[in-house]
Amino acid sequence: MTNISTPPLSADAVMRDAPVIPVIVLNDVRQAVPLARALIAGGIRMLEVTLRTSQALACIEAIAREVPDAVVGAGTVRSAADAVAARHAGARFAVSPGFTPALGRQCRELDLPLLPGVATGSEIMLAQEEGFKALKFFPAVQAGGLAMLKAWQGPFGDVVFCPTGGIHAGNAHEFLALPNVACVGGSWLVPADALARGDWDAITSLARAACELRR
Repeated sequence: MTNISTPPLSADAVMRDAPVIPVIVLNDVRQAVPLARALIAGGIRMLEVTLRTSQALACIEAIAREVPDAVVGAGTVRSAADAVAARHAGARFAVSPGFTPALGRQCRELDLPLLPGVATGSEIMLAQEEGFKALKFFPAVQAGGLAMLKAWQGPFGDVVFCPTGGIHAGNAHEFLALPNVACVGGSWLVPADALARGDWDAITSLARAACELRR
């Protein structure tokens, strides 16, 4: 078990560290450390490793243990049990595809900053009732994209978003130009083919380009 006494971040700080949070799916723990180092070399240190594979927790633990410059988080956190497992593996933040009060309370008890997923006004209001105002908009493009974020600026002017889902290098700048968007999430920083080849230089180049996106 990784030491979990590292001082916590805030969700807002996670979202404002860089223009893009990479959404990472890893099936091989041997790829975790070199991938993390490649992303850091390109200027990206907030790393969301999704809990979609049997190796995800081991990958989080390896990055937390061996790459001190990385701030590794867990994505696809869907339950209180997921949050506990991620925190004990060394995750320093959590990202969820949706939101429940139980998940929010568990993350708060763990001092684990949570970016809860929302797709409707009612979900935003529920998250706000539980004290969350730095939110993941997911699935962003499919749930209304730029038009939805612009519509939310009026009633939810005190909320900041990380849109994820359908975001890529070609449209990320449009989302980042909105005043209520702090960053975007995307998988394009870690292409499956580059990961399979171990082409860490290519991933570093993608990370560097992402850091140059304007907010």
